[in-house]
Amino acid sequence: MKITFLGGGNMANALIGGMLNKGFAASDIAVIDPGSEARDKLAQSYGVVCHASTDALPEVGDLLVLAVKPQQMKEAAAPLVGKLGKAVVVSIAAGLDIATLARFLGGHRKIVRCMPNTPALIGAGITGLCAAPEVDDNERAAAERVLSAVGSTVWIADEGKMDGVTALSGSGPAYVFLFIEALQQAATDLGFTPEQGRQLAIETIQGAAALAAQSTEPASVLRERVTSKGGTTEAALRTMAEHGVKDGIVAGVKAAEARGRELGKLLGAG
Repeated sequence: MKITFLGGGNMANALIGGMLNKGFAASDIAVIDPGSEARDKLAQSYGVVCHASTDALPEVGDLLVLAVKPQQMKEAAAPLVGKLGKAVVVSIAAGLDIATLARFLGGHRKIVRCMPNTPALIGAGITGLCAAPEVDDNERAAAERVLSAVGSTVWIADEGKMDGVTALSGSGPAYVFLFIEALQQAATDLGFTPEQGRQLAIETIQGAAALAAQSTEPASVLRERVTSKGGTTEAALRTMAEHGVKDGIVAGVKAAEARGRELGKLLGAG
């Protein structure tokens, strides 16, 4: 399978590195990026062929990964119109729906819309994927093979839910980082060193997430087991509830989803 990346930024680096670790051949991967620094880094790190523009690319290949920012997509995709043939296009750009991408690509409809998240940079990502009806099972499998190189994947049948994927898992790492910040601040207020606070916060979250992943029980049940009546955890959770922590998180995710829809309409206009 011949694969071309349009864009050589952080996510392209993560995907290429993950793919090579999963057995893809560097000779089967090409990258188009106008930045000489990005091209040099990719060529030196992974041994892939890099081009400054689409004009220098002999052919797109079997699969094209759109790894440019949503704001740049229309301009970046324009030189590809009429050159895609039967290639499957995989977009990792947030907010741009399949109809908009197809318009940018001159009517090409073999498109898989994806939303990875930043833990993909260390091979621990989760990606939501949604395919246009024109994408067959083998083509879906090819797209999934690329994205699963950096973590887990989940297929979403209803494209309307992709903004929700962005709000939950795409933006989700920021919510977790905020919680880590809060725990570290509390640790500082309680007299711990920054190093101690960081270790206590991060390893607590890692352990709790691993426990939740291995358990078949809902997170609510696991929470209740840690919460003894009249104890310290109950006091903490009661105070957090008074400050609207859970409701604030739910409201924040919904706000992210709404903003994703809004940005999609703005980026797709014209």
